[in-house]
Amino acid sequence: MDTTIKYDIEVIQEEARQLARKGLVNRQQPIFTLFKYIPDREWAYFEHELENNEYLLRDRIIDLLASEKWEED
Repeated sequence: MDTTIKYDIEVIQEEARQLARKGLVNRQQPIFTLFKYIPDREWAYFEHELENNEYLLRDRIIDLLASEKWEED
């Protein structure tokens, strides 16, 4: 049985958004920081999807969240 999660960029963005909302990561940290929250066996899929969408691991998490919508200020 294959239980590997297939990541697409929307899933990665939502995961980063949730971690930032919970205060587990800071939007100014590099994307590589998300590594702690992704299972080791799935990191290659995660990294591959980032590369396909022209993100580098040194880019900031905020770059993933550029299209964030704010409900209140």
